[in-house]
Amino acid sequence: MKSLNQFVREFLEHLEIEKNRSLQTIRNYEFYLGRFVEWFGDKNPSSISADKVREYRLWLNRLIDVHGDPLKKNTQNYHLIALRSFLKYLGKRDIETLSAEKIELMKMPDREVSFLEGTDLSRILEAPLQIQTHTKESDNNQLLNNETKIKYRDKAILEMLFSTGLRVSELINLRRDLVNLKKEEFTVMGKGRKSRIVFVSDQARYWLKKYLDTRGDLNPFLFISYDKRTSKNTTAKKGTLEIDEQPLTPRSIQRIVQKYAKVAGITKSVTPHTLRHSYATDLLQGGADIRSVQAMLGHSSITTTQIYTHITDKELRTIHKKFHGKKRGTD
Repeated sequence: MKSLNQFVREFLEHLEIEKNRSLQTIRNYEFYLGRFVEWFGDKNPSSISADKVREYRLWLNRLIDVHGDPLKKNTQNYHLIALRSFLKYLGKRDIETLSAEKIELMKMPDREVSFLEGTDLSRILEAPLQIQTHTKESDNNQLLNNETKIKYRDKAILEMLFSTGLRVSELINLRRDLVNLKKEEFTVMGKGRKSRIVFVSDQARYWLKKYLDTRGDLNPFLFISYDKRTSKNTTAKKGTLEIDEQPLTPRSIQRIVQKYAKVAGITKSVTPHTLRHSYATDLLQGGADIRSVQAMLGHSSITTTQIYTHITDKELRTIHKKFHGKKRGTD
């Protein structure tokens, strides 16, 4: 009989080949299952029991991470989700082990959705244009200085995040040849390597074109770094030009959003995901149905999208006040 480690390796290969999961997802599963095998031992899968899983849950709950803090509840759930998926895989292969349905995830509090609207949203979208450049912008076809490129790039990034609801990972992987500015839509590869159509506003298209008109490099990615300490658009090698195919990093996008939230005078924490939440909120408050928002966000489950339903509470409250109890006291 194969050991637990061997089955885990086959499960990870199954995720890669049959399930077509991303490399990052496979790495996450490898980490969580590796931790379980390290705790449980490289034994026969038939040794996994409900009592053992309960002991493992207690161990996770008492585990202290590298920062000296206990594991967050959602992180503990990620460990259990990985284990449950693994056991389900073993069950389909008729390998004797604990049924995946025996593992229940811990109840999590409803996620709080932070979003921007009104003047806060307007101020952060306009914030890049408030940054003064040290050299005069050119009105001709000459390439503009890096400060101006950064200003146009950052404005386009903010408009794209709010216009499309893209995740950071989706935004940084956009390539110039796949975004046709003559169209109001393009295809993006989302989580689980699932493609979807995203729609671009006129404002986002305008600033994308303005930014791309400043580009004189061969980097295929849409958003790139102009930090001389970490990036060069081209590098010489053996007498030829080799394209540096590096886009901005997720951390760079986070810093950009935080920078302009500060410029806009917004005191609460603002992240790229805040703009994604703002996108969904704007759609729902504008009358979009939840299924359409699910499709536009690229959520595989409607349950994920339902975190936004409380956003319409204000509209429901208005309707309640307008229509409820009008006939009381009229008899």
